[in-house]
Amino acid sequence: MSNKILTIVLSLLLMCGCGAEASKNADLTLAEKPLGDATQSSETGATIKIEPNSPADTVRAFYKNLREKKIRDAIFLTNLRPAIEGLTDAELKDLQVDFDTLAERVPAQIQINGEIISGDKATVTANLPDEKTNKMKTQEIKLKRENNTWILKMVADDAEKLVKEQGSKYFFALRIETHHEEARDMMERIVKAELTHALQNQGGYADLQTLVSKDLLPAELLNSDAAGYKYNILLSADKKNYSANAVPTVYGKTGKLSYIAEVINGTDRGVKSADNGGRTLKIQ
Repeated sequence: MSNKILTIVLSLLLMCGCGAEASKNADLTLAEKPLGDATQSSETGATIKIEPNSPADTVRAFYKNLREKKIRDAIFLTNLRPAIEGLTDAELKDLQVDFDTLAERVPAQIQINGEIISGDKATVTANLPDEKTNKMKTQEIKLKRENNTWILKMVADDAEKLVKEQGSKYFFALRIETHHEEARDMMERIVKAELTHALQNQGGYADLQTLVSKDLLPAELLNSDAAGYKYNILLSADKKNYSANAVPTVYGKTGKLSYIAEVINGTDRGVKSADNGGRTLKIQ
């Protein structure tokens, strides 16, 4: 379990784009430039000469700021800017722990391999960690020019419209949405873990600590703030019934939905969720 904000944003910030092969369309102007001097190449990790204020320079600056945990400066170079420019220092600090995880995944040097410019659009190719393997892979980064400044396109046009509408609420809303998805996934894992345990123990279910100790669930669940949720399992005296619950660590901030999964008298009621004001959910 990621225990972090915005799995979506993680993908956008670190693995934006697709394979580089699709980038070199015939109607674009190839702006790849010969290598500069050896000093420039070793300092930037680039295999092309990077001109000041160019798309490639913007990409370089973005990842440098992200790695150095200068989150506001990094996001200002993207079309997610409206989501962060209105944040107070306190609000940004509240998100910092989530973004710090992104910073830790940024390599010390981003090898920029190419730059393609077509009017107010650009594509920069660079070696970035692959989302699935975490190995370096050449990927495309899309940019557009706004007010004579190049910015990275982290989200598509429809999502960008939502960013502008929600402004400083965007990241918090997205964090809650992500935590909801993670909580439901974890509840489903708990159900599977209980089933596995029951099959191996004459139909007897187990508490959270036991499932973790048997490597059926991650130890993170014993943390009181596992991805913004607290998890608990209640057993009947004979261990033939259980009720698993997840509630937001801080209602309205880390999540709004409460979750429950139960097996009562041999009946699996599945995973249910509802906004219960942060309180434990009960199935009537």
